[in-house]
Amino acid sequence: MSVMNKFLNYFGLQEEELERERERTSSDEEQEIETPVFEARKQSGKNNVVSIHSSQKNARVVLIEPHSYDEAQEIADQLKSRRSVVVNLQRMRRDQAIRVVDFLSGTVYALGGHISKLGSDIFLCTPDTVEVMGTITEMMSEEADYPKMR
Repeated sequence: MSVMNKFLNYFGLQEEELERERERTSSDEEQEIETPVFEARKQSGKNNVVSIHSSQKNARVVLIEPHSYDEAQEIADQLKSRRSVVVNLQRMRRDQAIRVVDFLSGTVYALGGHISKLGSDIFLCTPDTVEVMGTITEMMSEEADYPKMR
């Protein structure tokens, strides 16, 4: 019993019986909280199982092949919607492709995501919810490491 409750009880503003009953109910609630999860499920009879794959149902990868720099905004909008985007820049002029990559690098950085080069002028842009593992090496560097067979 707290000092305030004792003070109120002394002046008759609060009944001691109500206070004792509140203490009993609060101690019962604390015991329910401390009950292990599996015991609580047995008592309630409900099944509170959540699938670990439920959040991945809406995972989508968008393939975009822009023809001009103006389409970079559409790619950024897809990233803001937390979708991964594969960008094929092979049909663009070189100077515009560089500008798109610069724009996407800034967008991905602002969103906390990643940008990876998959091949010649092909990039994978992912939001922060997607983890990319591994790397893809370029063919030119592999050819230099291995002797040609004739």
